Amino acid sequence: MSQITREQILTILQSIPHPKKGDDIVTLGMVQGLVVKGGEVGFALNIDPTEVEIMEQVRKACEAKLRQVSGIDKVTAVLTAERSSTKEMPTKDSGTLKDTKKISGVKHVIAVASGKGGVGKSTTAVNLALALQAIGLKAGIFDVDIYGPSIPTLLGVTEKPVQSEDKKIIPIIKYGLVSMSLGYLMPQDTATIWRGPMVMSAVKQMTNDTKWDVDGELDVLVLDLPPGTGDVQLTLAQTIDVDGAIVVSTPQDIALIDARKGLDMFQKTNTEVFGIIENMSYFLCPSCGDRSDIFGHGGAREVAEKLGIDFLGEIPLHMDIRNTSDNGTPLVTHDPNSPHSEIYINIAKKIAEKL
Repeated sequence: MSQITREQILTILQSIPHPKKGDDIVTLGMVQGLVVKGGEVGFALNIDPTEVEIMEQVRKACEAKLRQVSGIDKVTAVLTAERSSTKEMPTKDSGTLKDTKKISGVKHVIAVASGKGGVGKSTTAVNLALALQAIGLKAGIFDVDIYGPSIPTLLGVTEKPVQSEDKKIIPIIKYGLVSMSLGYLMPQDTATIWRGPMVMSAVKQMTNDTKWDVDGELDVLVLDLPPGTGDVQLTLAQTIDVDGAIVVSTPQDIALIDARKGLDMFQKTNTEVFGIIENMSYFLCPSCGDRSDIFGHGGAREVAEKLGIDFLGEIPLHMDIRNTSDNGTPLVTHDPNSPHSEIYINIAKKIAEKL
């Protein structure tokens, strides 16, 4: 069969009616963001938030029908809904009501966050996950940074996940670490241009449809959150039973200002904060070993003391950490006995005690 076109996809979807409204989902304008690339098809169904249950059946029907078409190898359909303009946001003092649930196949969940990008959050998250594994816990990592997934590069993963017989996504296992990322599903160097509701729907679907216990129940799943305090972070904090959050910051004042915002978000959503990590805390010259406080030093410790939370440790700016990250061989697995790996392992021990 020749290459699948958008028009062919839309014609097929026109055969699927809305359960209540009579017309088909295409005529009703519910199909949005349709992307056809080779044998891969992706789109969103824009729905009424009150019809989630019946429209989930429609979503599954769409995927099943398209999978039967010759030339289509993979179909990804997600539900999205416009956010009500009258939605009441939490006040500073009231906190936010939570309706959280456990992730199937996972005992504990830790969220690694940062107030801003560029502070080394993902590098810290993946080395912490491997450090938790090094101290005897079965660990996994979930890359929830939809717009800038880093875990495929950090773990050196190029293969794509497959589906099990019960339609669950089989996560990738690398260095013994169970991992999942939208970056595994999307073509490299392709921008993810999704609106907030579509992003949240994709995150929820990946959370629920991934077989996290493919290698046995996980003791701990590390969530590598996007930077900032947006929809994804708020949705996860309100829907997933997160045992604790860790905030990563550099010593710079501008980074610490944003880190405080991240800490404030977790407090408003009644999520326990395990502590703060100061990354790029100081620079160690690889030639002479001299130390330089390029971004200042000790700012994260001061913030922790002022807010009454734990300071988990400081990680230097060092060539070994950068090189192993770029090469897809994280430091903790590449050189587990190095002094920098020991820092990650010591932080992992503190986290394990809190769990």
